[in-house]
Amino acid sequence: MEKFLAEAVSLLAGQVPHDKEQLLSELETPPDPELGDFAYPCFRLAKILRSAPAKISAELAGKITPAPYFSRVEAHGPYLNFYCDRRLLTAETLSGIFAGKERYGWKDRGFGRTVVIDFSAPNIAKPFGIGHLRSTVIGQALYRIYQALGFRCIGINHLGDWGTQFGKLIVAFLRWGDAQHLEEKPIEHLYDLYVRFHRAAETDTALEEEARAWFLKLENGDPEARRLWLLFRTLSLEEFKRVYTQLGVQFDYYQGESFFNEMLGDTVRLVEEQGLAKVSEGALIVSLDEDGLPPCLLRKQDGATLYATRDLCAAIYRQRMFNFDRMLYVVGADQALHFQQLFAVLKKMGYQWAEKCVHVPFGLIRFKDGKMSTRQGTLIFLEDVLARASELAAGIIAEKNPKLPDKEKVAGQVGIGAVIFADLGNDRVKDIEFEWEKVLDFSGETAPYIQYAHARTCSILRKAPDWDGSYDAALLTCPEEQQLVSTLARFGQAIERAAETYKPSVIARYLIELAKEFNKFYHQCPVLTADSLRRASRLGLVAATRQVLQNGLSMLGIAAPDEM
Repeated sequence: MEKFLAEAVSLLAGQVPHDKEQLLSELETPPDPELGDFAYPCFRLAKILRSAPAKISAELAGKITPAPYFSRVEAHGPYLNFYCDRRLLTAETLSGIFAGKERYGWKDRGFGRTVVIDFSAPNIAKPFGIGHLRSTVIGQALYRIYQALGFRCIGINHLGDWGTQFGKLIVAFLRWGDAQHLEEKPIEHLYDLYVRFHRAAETDTALEEEARAWFLKLENGDPEARRLWLLFRTLSLEEFKRVYTQLGVQFDYYQGESFFNEMLGDTVRLVEEQGLAKVSEGALIVSLDEDGLPPCLLRKQDGATLYATRDLCAAIYRQRMFNFDRMLYVVGADQALHFQQLFAVLKKMGYQWAEKCVHVPFGLIRFKDGKMSTRQGTLIFLEDVLARASELAAGIIAEKNPKLPDKEKVAGQVGIGAVIFADLGNDRVKDIEFEWEKVLDFSGETAPYIQYAHARTCSILRKAPDWDGSYDAALLTCPEEQQLVSTLARFGQAIERAAETYKPSVIARYLIELAKEFNKFYHQCPVLTADSLRRASRLGLVAATRQVLQNGLSMLGIAAPDEM
């Protein structure tokens, strides 16, 4: 589709007083295929040309000669609609898919540029809860999306492995901990201790002070505090990596907050030397009144550093190490103020690259009985969610396809895919109400629906072992065939749009549309029973669909089983 878009822009550029980049950004996909493959809205030209949009579109239609890429260019009210030459679009699309294979839809516009993505970042010594799912799968999907656009991607897990919570955990372990239980079920035991501490602290106020004292010891290098902290961190990271493996998630670096401890002093001094910091009520702050923001707290009254201090240090370190062109922080929307303050301080320090830092917020996962709480012990473990989803998928497979090879493996792919898609299929800025019935609904707009479409393409191709890969694009003229081709052609645009908006949901919605169009084609256009030439051509279309479904699912971190 890129060639056709470029040609449309060239045709418009000779008639419209906008540059090509602006024209490309203004082209839209009509809601109805009858209105063409894309359209140019003339509203913005009304003031410039001092004419009605509908009149402008009609005049443009009369001036543009569409061939060879377009069969016609027509005015429809205020829109100028472009109709691709179907034979050329079909030939270009299928040949592009078969040439690109698993890299179809990829581009090189990011070549030579680097994107750093900070995502997941669970807290050490706490279970990997369902609340960690959003940052993890959104971040990993963005990593793959930018990679497909040619960017060098750096994925960083900024683990929550420092802070006053470790003082609390040390106090809890020294009071109530069991070394044997810790060895056998480390995360479960640490989580129970953390919950027990907060319940006890409701009546014993001295616990909080004791916890702050232990964290200060940890910051000052106390051997016992350091030993316990390192033990908790090591055990937790082993558990996290097991969950990441289930999700198919990988990182280039595990650089937690503790990684920057030795750099914090230099960073704070740099802020002070620039005259940006001042002492307020015993704490060190950077005033952000000019930005309309509360002050950024860098050091507490007791000398302990904060999350903001470590994030400031991390940003400076990452720019020095990776010279990024963009840095994305995939962190919940409730941290918006923190990132506004962070970016404001970086700008005050004279770092022009602060403009390249982007907070990619997302909504909460909510429950019918309210927001989950680690402190109160109401956390839902992500591993339990994945296991339950896989069990449900296994039950469906046992009922519908009991002879399926590798049933357990496929059940895991389908179940985990359903959970990931339940997140990525939603606009990231919206809250998600977590309900088992919805998350594990295997009908409708879900990952299993897309996976089943993929499995169906594989089944058709298995039944045609004699097909040699040849096809005649000119024979794919049925409306369902043409609409499927048009959808396949837009995959690259979906990738670009997902990157521009930082929304993997763009890919997810595209895949739903593609699966729907394939199913329409499947029901209306017989493949294996068609005459030999049409059979070969439709098999080519099936193979192309299989490739794009697989590519799109892979971009979201979801498996594409050959059988279900």
